[in-house]
Amino acid sequence: MDLQEQFESDIRFYYAVGGFVILVYTAAIVTAALLDLAIVDRRLLPLTVGFFLFMLVYFVAISAQLLEAEEAQRTAR
Repeated sequence: MDLQEQFESDIRFYYAVGGFVILVYTAAIVTAALLDLAIVDRRLLPLTVGFFLFMLVYFVAISAQLLEAEEAQRTAR
């Protein structure tokens, strides 16, 4: 496996971790709501919006890293 293939597999891993974190967050909110462990109302909205903004930045950063690698590969040729 050359360096480029290894880098691409890392990118897939980072995307998988991001997806897993979103699933865990969503499952925790749904579980808390179903078991009446937390009051799900307007107070939870800023937390959820902030979390998803953070995840958006996370995915954009991963995509930017992928684009940088592709650009470096083009200039190396």
